[in-house]
Amino acid sequence: MPNTSSHYIDGFIFPLPSVYVEEYAQIAVQVAAIWKEYGALAYYEFIGDDLRLEGTRSFVDAADAQDGEVVVFGWVVFPSKEVRDSANGQVPRDERMANLVAPLCLPERKIFDASRMVYGGFRTLVQMDGE
Repeated sequence: MPNTSSHYIDGFIFPLPSVYVEEYAQIAVQVAAIWKEYGALAYYEFIGDDLRLEGTRSFVDAADAQDGEVVVFGWVVFPSKEVRDSANGQVPRDERMANLVAPLCLPERKIFDASRMVYGGFRTLVQMDGE
């Protein structure tokens, strides 16, 4: 039977230069831990692998990924929208985030470009856990 709990997620996709995947992953692990400190129940990021289905718009298109880039798809699970809103207010002000994100945004290598991220908050429609 479907579980319609009150979980809330922030979902995102963005392009990432392939050459920086390992460096980005090391930073993302630390970023995930910070989000969890501020109330996230879970934090996920995945690298695109099979992104095209005939008759649909692909994640590659949505992220405007170019040659030499992969698509990162992720989401952060919160127990409620209120916890999410609080975390979204606190995490960007956490000094550790500034120290982690700054190297990703250097103009000479631009590993991460927030202006190319597709992002949104989502409330639960259907959730099925376990078997």
